[in-house]
Amino acid sequence: MVWFLEGVCFLPTFLVIWSSSTFIVNYLIALFRRDIDVIFPYISDTGARPPESCVFGLMATITSFAGFATMFVRYKFVQRLAERMGGVPPALNKATLITATLSCLGMCIVATFQETTVTAVHDLGACLFFISGVVYIILQTVITYLTSPYGSSKCMCYIRTIFAIVAFLGLFPTIVCALLVKTTKLHWNTDEKEYTLHFVSAVSEWTVAFTFIFFFYTYIREFQKFSLRLNTELLEFT
Repeated sequence: MVWFLEGVCFLPTFLVIWSSSTFIVNYLIALFRRDIDVIFPYISDTGARPPESCVFGLMATITSFAGFATMFVRYKFVQRLAERMGGVPPALNKATLITATLSCLGMCIVATFQETTVTAVHDLGACLFFISGVVYIILQTVITYLTSPYGSSKCMCYIRTIFAIVAFLGLFPTIVCALLVKTTKLHWNTDEKEYTLHFVSAVSEWTVAFTFIFFFYTYIREFQKFSLRLNTELLEFT
């Protein structure tokens, strides 16, 4: 059997490949059209103008649905594991599903409302996406420790801890520096007053975004070990 068909690992595999492509493809299109600067634009800058805005909207929406599907399957796996082994409070597992839903909703908002068109709504969606995403990673890291060694190895615990720390540390400059930047534009000069704040925020944003991707990459191995079944019950009509 092909490795990505084992269990349900095709979900995180697709998510990692597609989400990486979402960021990289739109960056290349926007760069080719000279709509952005070469050095660290905001991720949203790469989808601010057509035609890249159309591509970004489509790919980011698919990413959000793939992300929710992956995180929901992870939720069901942890739920089943907790029923057998214990160790994970149901409330904690449900909290991860809630943060997953909010993060995916935030991405849908970012994909729908471009930063140069409806800035306030776009920024709200970005905050929802990044904050909920970082909380999700932290909660899943805690669950990884609680389910070890049955759910994950000790090595995986350490790896996810590193990702959680990087995401947590990168979240603050991403948001704080972005709030301090009063100008919304796609091209910057290095001698401008707010350039340093913009640069720090953009670098942190890319770091957090790819931390999400690498975190889901760690799901692939685990998702090979189980499958998900859908049971349909037909109620008797009267």
